[in-house]
Amino acid sequence: MSQPSRAVRRREWREQQRARKREGKKRRQGQPACGLGSRARGTIRNGKSEWKTVEEERDARQEAVEEQIKVYRAVLPTLLKRLRKIRDPRNPKTIKHKSTVLMLYGLLAFVFQMSSRREANRQMSQPMFEENLRRMFPELESTPHQDTLNRLLAVIEVEQIQEALVELMQRFIRQKKFYRYLVSKRYPLAIDGTQKMVREGCWAEECLERQVPSPEAEGKAATRWQYYVYVLEASLAFANGMTLPLFSEFLSYREGDQETNKQDCELKAFSRLAARIKERFPRLPIMLLLDGLYPNGPILELCRRYRWQFMIVLQDGSLPSVWEEVEGLGKLQRQNHLEQNWGNRRQHFQWVNEIEYR
Repeated sequence: MSQPSRAVRRREWREQQRARKREGKKRRQGQPACGLGSRARGTIRNGKSEWKTVEEERDARQEAVEEQIKVYRAVLPTLLKRLRKIRDPRNPKTIKHKSTVLMLYGLLAFVFQMSSRREANRQMSQPMFEENLRRMFPELESTPHQDTLNRLLAVIEVEQIQEALVELMQRFIRQKKFYRYLVSKRYPLAIDGTQKMVREGCWAEECLERQVPSPEAEGKAATRWQYYVYVLEASLAFANGMTLPLFSEFLSYREGDQETNKQDCELKAFSRLAARIKERFPRLPIMLLLDGLYPNGPILELCRRYRWQFMIVLQDGSLPSVWEEVEGLGKLQRQNHLEQNWGNRRQHFQWVNEIEYR
């Protein structure tokens, strides 16, 4: 018996999609009658707490913890299994905690938003905290010291940790976990640079350097050298506020041009980062979210070559020729505008298409 054609299967799939959308709309319309809350808006509600009693707050917090545990139990086994494959360079005779336990402990330090190793040691070693952790994660027989985790990360292959994260994101994408959060059926990928640390002395050859003002010496303005770490990060940024890190590209002094005394910069790092993203996700429909540093010809050409859409902040002083086209054609294309309410804001959008720039 022959199989149905691809056109028939796609038609049936589209009908199923429409039926699910109709059913979802019907459920949302019936939510107020069932006492359910409305959909979350873009701004925080200006009101007092919805909880009336201590019991209501306790039940709500218990439910939130239970939902978090479900996520942990669904994601962590796969992630820890991948992290277990990373070679542990420590001396086996002196090991008290397995590398996966240390990795899990480090993940929890970020989940609980610990600002430093000392704070993590102080907060996560409290008896009640440890007991609750062991209830959620029986693998944590005893909480390790943060210095133990730091010594492991200092000698381990850190690139393998990022590789494990990328593989986890690939698994989520294949399972269409983010499908409902896409923008025009594309994955919004925000790329931006951030400074991680600054020191007075150079502790690694890869550090970038700059001259900054120093206290005046003998009535004359003086400068001093400062060394810092700068990294370009690519994160999935969905419309509901969920942000998931994907790739990191460090700026390195070695990538600069020593002959012309030019250091590595965000634009050069962007090209390297974009090549890595395209290599790991060659067919993923991506929409880049970039700031005002990136609207230039090479970046736009690179995005078109990779078939990526993009949303770039265009400041008033950037690309004056493009602004002239926008102001001129905008008067002729009055239909290209949109006004809407978002929370307590009134938004106005206006756009012009097919502007050439090189």
